[in-house]
Amino acid sequence: MQPLPKEYLSRIIRAVVEFQLIEDNDKILIGLSGGKDSLFMAYALTELKNTLKKNFTLGAITINPMFTKDFSCEAMQKFCDKLNMPYHIHEVNIAETIANQDNKNACYSCAFFRRGAINGYAKEHGYNKIAYAHNHDDAVETFFMNLFYSGQLKTFMPSTYLSRSDVTVIRPLLYFREEEIRNALSLHGQEPCAPPCPFNGNTMRQKAKNLIEELSKENPLLYEHLSAAMRTTAVGDLWPPIKNRKEMKPYYYQFFKNQQK
Repeated sequence: MQPLPKEYLSRIIRAVVEFQLIEDNDKILIGLSGGKDSLFMAYALTELKNTLKKNFTLGAITINPMFTKDFSCEAMQKFCDKLNMPYHIHEVNIAETIANQDNKNACYSCAFFRRGAINGYAKEHGYNKIAYAHNHDDAVETFFMNLFYSGQLKTFMPSTYLSRSDVTVIRPLLYFREEEIRNALSLHGQEPCAPPCPFNGNTMRQKAKNLIEELSKENPLLYEHLSAAMRTTAVGDLWPPIKNRKEMKPYYYQFFKNQQK
C-alpha cells in the first residue's frame, strides 16, 4: 500500500478544511460498500490521520442487503485489517423489501434502509460522524437528476447533521472526479467488489450519467457549468414561489369588477 500522493492529499484536505468535516475527538464510521470509491476513502482517511492536527478515530461498516446468498466480505475484512480499522458487517433484508418494486422506487428504498441501518449502528456504538464516499461526479449527477425529475435546484451537502440519529454525515471525496478514484486503485491495491445490486447499470443515476456524457460531446463545458450551478452564488433571476388560491384571491378583486368578497 503506497503513501497518498500530495496531489490527492491536498484535494481531500481542501474538502475537510473548507467544509469543516473533521474535528478533534471525532469517531467516524465509514460506509464501506466495497466499491472503488469507498475503498479509496477508507485508505485516504487512514493516510489523512497522519497529516491532520486532529485526533480522530475510524471504523467501517458494510451492509449486506441479502441480494445474493454468496455475499462475501472477506476481502474487505482483510483490507480493514491492513488499515488497522475496526470492521463490522450488518445484514438488512433489503432484497425482500424491494422484491416487487421498479428500479426507481427500489433504489430509494434500498438507500433508505441502508442509511437507517448505518445511522442506528453509529448511534449505538458511539460514532458521531458517518463518512460516505460520494465524489464530485455524484454531486453533479444528483443536481442534474433533481432538476430533471423533481424540479428542484439542489444536491447533497458536504456535511449534514441528522437530528434524529444525532450524527453528522460527511463526504470527504467531493473534490475528486470518478475517473481519478478509478485510477487510484494502484495506490491501495484492493480490487473493488462486484456490486450485488440487481438493478446495477439500469438506474436513474446511470441514465443521468449517460445523458451528461452524451450532451458533453456537443458542449464540452457542460459538466463545468453544472458544477458551477451547484453553488449558491450561481442563483440568478428566478420566479417567486407559486401562490395558492387563498393567496391569489385578494389580487383577483383588484383586476375584476363586481366580485363578491
